[in-house]
Amino acid sequence: MSTSRLELMLRRDRAVILGAIAAVAALAWAYVIWLAANMGALPPAGADMPGMTMPGMEMPDMATPNTDMPGMDMGTTLAPALRGWSVGDFAFMFAMWAIMMVGMMLPSVAPMLLIYAGVARQAGSRGKPFAATAWFATGYLLAWTAFSMLATSAQWALESTLLLTPMTGIGTALGGIVLIVAGVYQCTPLKDVCLSACQSPLQFIMRHGGFRPDPLGAMNLGAEHGIYCIGCCWALMAILFVVGIMNLLWVAAIAAFILLEKLVGPSRLLSRAAGAVLIAAGAWMLFVN
Repeated sequence: MSTSRLELMLRRDRAVILGAIAAVAALAWAYVIWLAANMGALPPAGADMPGMTMPGMEMPDMATPNTDMPGMDMGTTLAPALRGWSVGDFAFMFAMWAIMMVGMMLPSVAPMLLIYAGVARQAGSRGKPFAATAWFATGYLLAWTAFSMLATSAQWALESTLLLTPMTGIGTALGGIVLIVAGVYQCTPLKDVCLSACQSPLQFIMRHGGFRPDPLGAMNLGAEHGIYCIGCCWALMAILFVVGIMNLLWVAAIAAFILLEKLVGPSRLLSRAAGAVLIAAGAWMLFVN
């Protein structure tokens, strides 16, 4: 195969992979935005909350006035009542977390997928093909799916103990502690190790035995990379428990920061600066509010 034809095929590979990443991420974001709107996280001005409620919330019946509540007139708006999660609620929230992780994290793994696809094409041209890029991406997303299960379990535990309300974050004191922990983690050696694996995808591949010819091996390698990525980003994801899990502005801001953090190169200045801001914000929540 001539060099020009190989380069053309590599360019097509890149276009296909970037197109697939963009399409899947866009679908994930569209679902999260739709879900937030239908949960009332994005209510239109002057409109009532839509009919869908978050697990843990139950809107009171407004059809019959409660005459046993003295001092409340007919125009008073009742707050949503909290209820326990059902199995369906847990599955619903797990799906929400998993799809949200796809939308947030898939763009940031694009450099790794492009490298994988390029090397795979070159190996195929030499008669030594290995597993398709989709297997690696599947392993990566499976790791984040496992993280979504942990995040859903944490949300359930916090709501069960009334430390987290469905549409807002956790209380001021606990929220401050979470931000301080996230800020300190940004400055730890473990964060640096995990971030370096995300910033240097080819070095990560070489350190973990190289590319795999079989689908299961490629999926396992993708899962390993996903675990390093979780080690890099879990503390940033914890911020959502403080600002509101369905706060889309913060979801987008965290996703953008994660992508930027992986693209800036070996410098840790951005991570350290973010850590300092989180520690300061956490201290302010603890001692000022």
